[in-house]
Amino acid sequence: MPRILVTGGAGYIGSHTVHQLRTQGFDTIVVDDLSKGHAASVPAEALHVGSIFDRSQLIEILCGERIDAVVHFAAFIAVGESTREPQRYFHNNVSGSLALLSAMSEAGVNKLVFSSTAAVYGNIDVSPIPEDTRYDPANPYGETKVMVERVLHWLDQCAGLRSVRLRYFNACGANPDAGLGERHDPETHLIPLLFRAILTGKPITLFGDDYPTPDGTCIRDYIHVDDLANAHIAALKHLLEGGSSDVFNVGTGEGLSVKEVLAAVERVTGRKVPHVIGPRREGDPARLVADSTKLRRALGWQPVRSTLDDIIRDAWTFETRA
Repeated sequence: MPRILVTGGAGYIGSHTVHQLRTQGFDTIVVDDLSKGHAASVPAEALHVGSIFDRSQLIEILCGERIDAVVHFAAFIAVGESTREPQRYFHNNVSGSLALLSAMSEAGVNKLVFSSTAAVYGNIDVSPIPEDTRYDPANPYGETKVMVERVLHWLDQCAGLRSVRLRYFNACGANPDAGLGERHDPETHLIPLLFRAILTGKPITLFGDDYPTPDGTCIRDYIHVDDLANAHIAALKHLLEGGSSDVFNVGTGEGLSVKEVLAAVERVTGRKVPHVIGPRREGDPARLVADSTKLRRALGWQPVRSTLDDIIRDAWTFETRA
């Protein structure tokens, strides 16, 4: 089987992808500095603790482990934090990616799956959003992903690096049987914050109920993290089989409002979620829903765990086992 290097593989999406890769028989190596990830989320024998800025270590791993392709997750991801510390985000997300790409070139590895984001589209009125929508990021985090996507485009054109860029929407859920779920610090994602309100009794603030949506709250496309992990594997197989560079949205194509998610959490858990309504959060678009038709047709990917109740049930099981 091909040997895959996963950067940031001890993080939330990375660890689920590593689990799915290994379950499907891929030899998988992880590089993670553990600043955000958790060593316990990946097998000890697979983990190299290190930074993507350490070019010599990366080259040693890429060559010594005979790596065939890379899945690149290592990045800072908090939108709000990126507006407060933009230089830190550009350094880590862009310069770090360039360091990785330089090491890959030196080692002769020319296949990459890149973790991108719907944030490259910004505050857009189109729904669902197709991949040919122009870049218009509304925050430094989204801009860092745009910059790396542009680099990958030119490295494909000029240097023979083949890449798949996956732009995903709202990753959520867990794999409780594997002991994997969301453990962000600080936590910013809706579903675990709803759970926290249940468990602590401290009300969660829902930001805005006056959006132009049926119930006034923002609508998002929620994708189970295991379905997202399998999209990365489909992209890897595409590259390993000689496929060309491409970009794909990863989502269900169905939008759910914040209030619909809250109601589903109450339904699945049997517990009321204490909450209050606050003002809109600056920069939040009313609706973000993926058009993932291209991914389904080109790579044969389908979401199989992304019904809202499945997502919440898995996440709640992980939350209450932890």
